[in-house]
Amino acid sequence: MTDEEWLIIEPLLSKKKLTRPPKWSKRQILDGIFYQLKNGCNWADLPKDLPPYSTVFWHYKQWRSDGLIEDIMEILHHKV
Repeated sequence: MTDEEWLIIEPLLSKKKLTRPPKWSKRQILDGIFYQLKNGCNWADLPKDLPPYSTVFWHYKQWRSDGLIEDIMEILHHKV
């Protein structure tokens, strides 16, 4: 994801109270989601430089059910 895309997407992501700092940033998790959606690979086959597939998939399910994934794709398509 480019820095320009991240500036558009970051405000859409909810801010939660954290009990501890997250190990993976939301940007890294979104990179994993975009990688899987673009390449159509199995979640377990994500490259090792991305967060673990279980983390990426869990966030994908949460954000998809909240409609956030669709909102992100729609906003990015309108910007293109």
